[in-house]
Amino acid sequence: QVQLVESGGGLVQAGGSLRLSCAASGTISSINAMGWYRQAPGEERELVTKITHDGTTVYADSVKDRFTISRAAAGNTVYLQMNSLKPEDTAVYYCQANCRIVVNVEGARVDRQYWGQGAQVTVSS
Repeated sequence: QVQLVESGGGLVQAGGSLRLSCAASGTISSINAMGWYRQAPGEERELVTKITHDGTTVYADSVKDRFTISRAAAGNTVYLQMNSLKPEDTAVYYCQANCRIVVNVEGARVDRQYWGQGAQVTVSS
């Protein structure tokens, strides 16, 4: 089993900053990529940013130059630093990980996708 535990989020005024954290644990052989998605009320879930195992990052145009994804040296924890927040950034933010996991005692591995529980980010105008 793999678990993603998120922390951070909350309420902030426009122009403020927040930081989210996401820690992955379990029978993980390797992590191919970790990232953040968000879903606003009535909207579809969208990619915010992600970082691959080799450090390549991708950002949605709407958050470029304001949000930064980073990861701990061990690679199982990612952070999302959100600056210059806007009311339209209000959403539930979900951590997502593409992991290679061990599925049996023989050491067989498969790739699976996991999601965190979500963290509410509310930006007031």
